[in-house]
Amino acid sequence: MTFQEPLWLLALLLVAALVAVYVVLQLRRKAYAARFTNVALLGSLVPKRPGWKRHLAFGIVALGLATLVVSLAVPSTEVRVPRERATVVMAVDVSLSMQARDVEPDRFRAMQTAAKEFVDVLPERINLGLVSFAGTATTVVAPTTDRAQVATAIDNLELAEATAIGEAIFTSLSAIQNYQSSLEAGEEDEVPARIVLLSDGYNTVGREDTQAIDAARAAGVPVSTIAFGTDYGTLDLDGETVPVPVDRQTLEEIADATGGSYSEAASAAELEDVYADLGSQIGYTTEPQDVSYWFVRVGVVLALIGAVLSLLWTNRLV
Repeated sequence: MTFQEPLWLLALLLVAALVAVYVVLQLRRKAYAARFTNVALLGSLVPKRPGWKRHLAFGIVALGLATLVVSLAVPSTEVRVPRERATVVMAVDVSLSMQARDVEPDRFRAMQTAAKEFVDVLPERINLGLVSFAGTATTVVAPTTDRAQVATAIDNLELAEATAIGEAIFTSLSAIQNYQSSLEAGEEDEVPARIVLLSDGYNTVGREDTQAIDAARAAGVPVSTIAFGTDYGTLDLDGETVPVPVDRQTLEEIADATGGSYSEAASAAELEDVYADLGSQIGYTTEPQDVSYWFVRVGVVLALIGAVLSLLWTNRLV
């Protein structure tokens, strides 16, 4: 919890001073009573007081005052709210290595299922685009709020040869830039953008990863990467078993260099969790929310309770 006007908390010292005065007065009363040696006579002269009940009533009133003072400092707490606007391009690897069955039922179908869940996680107002890449990279769906269009495109993805990670980033940047150029003047800087790239292999064709990193940094677009698959994945090509391990190092370097996040997924369930986390990070933000009204309500209720109890037990407010 944070306070927008923290200087008001200094007023708690006044409440503490009030409590101190109350304690001093009670001690003086005890000292005065101790002067009488005839306790029975004192009891007949001084009306019976409610003892601890009196102190409890005052304590409740003091707590209510302290709570009201805290409300003056405008306490606020962080709440999770969906982003009003953002542009996200999901770049997915559709190279032949995605046929590997080290992930059930295979990498490709597991990716399709998790990717569609990612589509559902993002808030409706966020524009989502889809880029597929193998030997080349293609913008399958330009950034849009039409979730059904993106989900249908994911279902219709087809596998192809080679892996062009660098080209996937360049194509995703172009999709983002084309969308931002279509916005009204003055809106471009208000719309954050990010690329979410999933791959299971090494960059084999197209521009180098370092070139793509430089382009993403120049555009100010973070690239979050997902290394999908295991080191033990294999592919059967013309009767020959070909190993298809994941290039974790390159994907991690891309994320680190562009300010994105890096994740690993070695199963369908893990991939779903990664996409869910990314959806939460990208689609939502935290904002301070004023909760001072709760302190006002609690403070008033406590002060009233303390006052009522004091009147019932002592016929006085303090």
